[in-house]
Amino acid sequence: MTFTAPPPFTTRPDLAGSFGMTSSTHWLATATAQAVLERGGNAFDAATAGAFVLHVVEPHLNGPGGDMTAVFATAEDPATPIVLMGQGPAPAAASAERYRAEGLDLVPGAGALAAAVPGAVDAWLLLLRDHGTWELADVLTFAIGYARDGHPILPSASRTIASVAPLFTEHWTTSAEQWMPGGRVPEAGERVTNEAYARVLERLIDAGGADATEGGDGRVRRIDAARAEWSTGFVAREIAEFVRTPHRHSSGTDHAGVITADDFAAFRATEEPAATITFRGHVIAKTGPWGQGPALLQTLKILEGFDDERLDPSTALGAHTILEAQKLAMADRDAYYGDADVPLDHLLSDEYAAERRALITDVASHDVRPGVVPGFDAYAAPLVTEEEWAQRADAGFAGVGEPTVARSGVTRGDTCHIDVVDREGNIISATPSGGWLQSSPTIPAVGFCLGSRLQMTWLQDGTPSTLTAGKRPRTTLTPTLVLRDGAPVAALGSPGGDQQDLWQLPYLLRTIVGGYSPQQAVDAPTFHSTSFAGSFYPRTWTPGGAVLEDRLRGDVIDDLERRGHAVARAGDWALGRLCVVVRDPDTGMLGAAANPRGAQGYAAGR
Repeated sequence: MTFTAPPPFTTRPDLAGSFGMTSSTHWLATATAQAVLERGGNAFDAATAGAFVLHVVEPHLNGPGGDMTAVFATAEDPATPIVLMGQGPAPAAASAERYRAEGLDLVPGAGALAAAVPGAVDAWLLLLRDHGTWELADVLTFAIGYARDGHPILPSASRTIASVAPLFTEHWTTSAEQWMPGGRVPEAGERVTNEAYARVLERLIDAGGADATEGGDGRVRRIDAARAEWSTGFVAREIAEFVRTPHRHSSGTDHAGVITADDFAAFRATEEPAATITFRGHVIAKTGPWGQGPALLQTLKILEGFDDERLDPSTALGAHTILEAQKLAMADRDAYYGDADVPLDHLLSDEYAAERRALITDVASHDVRPGVVPGFDAYAAPLVTEEEWAQRADAGFAGVGEPTVARSGVTRGDTCHIDVVDREGNIISATPSGGWLQSSPTIPAVGFCLGSRLQMTWLQDGTPSTLTAGKRPRTTLTPTLVLRDGAPVAALGSPGGDQQDLWQLPYLLRTIVGGYSPQQAVDAPTFHSTSFAGSFYPRTWTPGGAVLEDRLRGDVIDDLERRGHAVARAGDWALGRLCVVVRDPDTGMLGAAANPRGAQGYAAGR
């Protein structure tokens, strides 16, 4: 038995393009990427240009002081998915012992102690150098223009600034100077600028100006010069000097940062093989277990052994089965994943998936149940409910956590995502994040702040993701590439912290198993589990928690409650922020889909 898509009137037609297709979380980034494609750039030129624009136009969701991960494939080697690793590590002076000595029991969710080494800028420059075709100056001109000449601030950005205005005015005065000019919060649609960041980008371009060599070798040297300027020049020095002054953290206490110029100089973005599985004839490609991506692969392996009727997210049986599989995979994520020795082959094996599948019954589990892996100890993360956390004196401090959809379903914003496919078949899915304006004080000389990804590490010793100098935090950034018969057919992803893979899963099931079109799958009602320790400060959980869109139908929701799920209704259009581009390798036809929730997702093509 198979499940079927809703009637076609519920969807928008897919777009078809001869230059390429783009989807992203901001219209200016989408328009930028499309402009690059139409001017002869490839998907990697377009994605890089769009990503630097995202730094400018969605500063409450990402920034150059943050990080990114991407999965891509080239037209020359379409069967090989590659991960672009732009997740920086913990600084050399960061350690669990040092942070505990400062009176902390969790890595703060805001403030420079939460900052990993910024990785996004170097990663985009690496992609442009090795797989793009455009000069850096041409790629960055869009972002420079929006930073210097201004852009209309989003309503969500205005709301974010308003929510942390007391923090800015009392403690982070440099942030107030940048984001509250004249001492007030800019209104939605008001033009805002960032002259300091425009100058940073121009300095990156100028760093390669002495090399007048035209053509390929000169282009590579110019981009390498920009990478060197970023990691060893003005930016690194200014940031390292600024964070030496103690400032308020989400712990409610003041601390100096530990990142240094040497930390910047030591980091370089890399490319690496993707982690993959095959599901219903499709290869699903994700990051390695230094990120949460393989949790989606584990979930699909568990679900693969069920009949199609149990994979329909629109039914009570399907939603229950999916939620239970998500809990099992996320328990393994917390128990085993990190920048460490992770038994991924075992976790993705057929035998292990069968063991995990057998744990799913007709009743919702309220326990965290990591599996048993020979030779490895499963880490048991501290479990604190939101109610328990609310009793703490520092629970209400402004600026904590990721600017994403709350675990309860309440919208606080998102991070960013961009997908691009071109007519040659180059394709990329990328999720830039971190360094949002509320994560730490703005460094005036550069116009941005550091990220807060280290909050995903633990201060307990002996965990797979204990805060350790030189180790990457186990990021939630998790783009996806889908291949069929040795060729990419879809690139997708979503903002949303822990929920990113949980929201991508129903999309994959609906398109691969259910026959939905991309836009139908994006539009369809969705849900996610909250029955695991959150990755973001204060890392709470809800035993048996299931957050659902009300459009899932009352009888389905009632059935899930009878099965024991702790249901939270999020509203009709509240969950999921998916962006997608697709390509038919047989015909070369391109398509895209964008998320209607929040009116902030866009798709374009020609």
